[in-house]
Amino acid sequence: MQDTTMLVPPWLEPLLKTSFFTVCRTHGDAARSECNMYCLDCNGDAFCFYCRSSRHKDHQVIQIRRSSYHDVVRVAEIQKVLDISGVQTYVINSARVLFLNERPQPKSGKGVAHICEICGRSLLDPFRFCSLGCKLVGIKRNIGDASFTLDAKNEALGMERREGISRRESSVPSREEEEELREGSQQDLYPPTPPPPPSNARRRKGIPHRAPFGS
Repeated sequence: MQDTTMLVPPWLEPLLKTSFFTVCRTHGDAARSECNMYCLDCNGDAFCFYCRSSRHKDHQVIQIRRSSYHDVVRVAEIQKVLDISGVQTYVINSARVLFLNERPQPKSGKGVAHICEICGRSLLDPFRFCSLGCKLVGIKRNIGDASFTLDAKNEALGMERREGISRRESSVPSREEEEELREGSQQDLYPPTPPPPPSNARRRKGIPHRAPFGS
């Protein structure tokens, strides 16, 4: 197992182990009191919207969202501080996101074209990992040349694209946007199942009655 100190930022593993969406002990009675933010500078526990204003005003902070009871982060936020190449992304309610950790899943069916190299989860596109957590495991196992470090070349190439996304997506969305993303379901991640074709058989109307025999 290789030394990952140069490939993984010190805040990533604590982030992946953090519990989010608990009620803030200080601002529990406030409207936005759920702890869904994480400070990359302090590397501590999750905190709420009001804690950010008072304790982490000038720090690097990312906001965690939730889809189908699993933690996700917007690509527009995380790609500024982390190389997310190789990780499957999804579009949920018009926001492109990725999952923090591996999710429980049923067994992959036959004919699946793309799977996660770590947990075997089926993927929609030709990516290597289903989440940041699985990419971290891949780096520790020295699988391929995966890394979380943003080098100068990649950062320069991605700067224009990141700026374009940032203009369209606010770093602090409205409460309505948060609710939409939090209430996202697995149906947001996969194409909907087409309805069954209409049957050509005619439906019988009522119960047929035989004509009485003539006398």
